[in-house]
Amino acid sequence: MVTKKRVTRKVTPKKGTISPKGGTYLDKGIELIKWVDTPFKLIAVVILASLFFLGYFAWDSRQVILHAITTADHLPTLKEQEKLLPIAAALQKDIDAVSVVVYKANLVVNSRVTVIAIGKEGRDKSIDGSMSSLFSASSERNAAMVAMLNGEVMCSKLEVSGKTTEWEAKQGATYVCRGSIPPEVGAFAGYITAGFKVQPEDVNAIKVRINAASSEMAK
Repeated sequence: MVTKKRVTRKVTPKKGTISPKGGTYLDKGIELIKWVDTPFKLIAVVILASLFFLGYFAWDSRQVILHAITTADHLPTLKEQEKLLPIAAALQKDIDAVSVVVYKANLVVNSRVTVIAIGKEGRDKSIDGSMSSLFSASSERNAAMVAMLNGEVMCSKLEVSGKTTEWEAKQGATYVCRGSIPPEVGAFAGYITAGFKVQPEDVNAIKVRINAASSEMAK
């Protein structure tokens, strides 16, 4: 009589799933539930859940975004407008940008507000106070958002998707670099967008200078 040997296969959880012992995503989910204690925070979760469902950004980005919104109460803030202006003007001059736009961000309600816009003719107040969403149907903007939350400066071709990007295009910008204010990972009070006629020769130098300016803009 031949006895068949039973073979036990070890099942390895797929990347991104929750293990029986409790993984990172489960911990983040519990954190999120505890964090939602006001109607505004609930709205934020609903908005982000909708964006995930619609595929506006990679599902793998969920942990970065969940961490950012659950720590939003402890984030730094932008300096006053009169203090931001000389920093933005110096940045534009140093990197030879055709435009520099500074945004104040609110991750909880998925919004950004234009604080300062400097174009080829200098300060332009026509788009001051313009409000739009941080995450949207623009895959290019969403990719930049995730990169900035990770502490990176994201550079790419300009995609016209709203009032401020239309304004940047009118200044002659075809290529933009975006950096978080301040530049540290997870610290996101707003961001800088610098526009260029063409892609700069030394993009790394541009990124370093944007990070230096963004550090000055936070308090």
